[in-house]
Amino acid sequence: MTHEDIVRRYCTAVSTRDHDTAESLRHRDWQCEWPQSGERVTSSASMRAIIDAYPGGPWEPRERRLRGSEDQYVLSPSGTLVAIAGAGDTWTAEWANLYPNDREYLVIDIIQLRDGRVYRETTYWAEPFPAPEWRRPWVELDPPG
Repeated sequence: MTHEDIVRRYCTAVSTRDHDTAESLRHRDWQCEWPQSGERVTSSASMRAIIDAYPGGPWEPRERRLRGSEDQYVLSPSGTLVAIAGAGDTWTAEWANLYPNDREYLVIDIIQLRDGRVYRETTYWAEPFPAPEWRRPWVELDPPG
């Protein structure tokens, strides 16, 4: 598998809660850091427990629109993978997560590979916000949805 194949397979496994596949693609020294909260997950067992214990879970599939060259609708159980880009051992996955409380977050996951496995992840979340009025003369707005 190419590095891109590994990252795509890993992200698909994460989004479908295929824990066994995700774990099989992680390096033995895998860690996931969440800089916004100062947390670090250091084992697949801990990550699985966090996902299983999420308040309001388990997440159910929801239809959502992806914007791109052609709009499409997808079902996603926990997060919709929007894009993957990278080269060598460093890749970025862009997600749109709709949580059980109906709050949407845009997510960036920086994925580093080592020995053909996911070695480090650094994940950032941000809630969408309305564009400020003062910038309107210089920007275009995406349609809602």
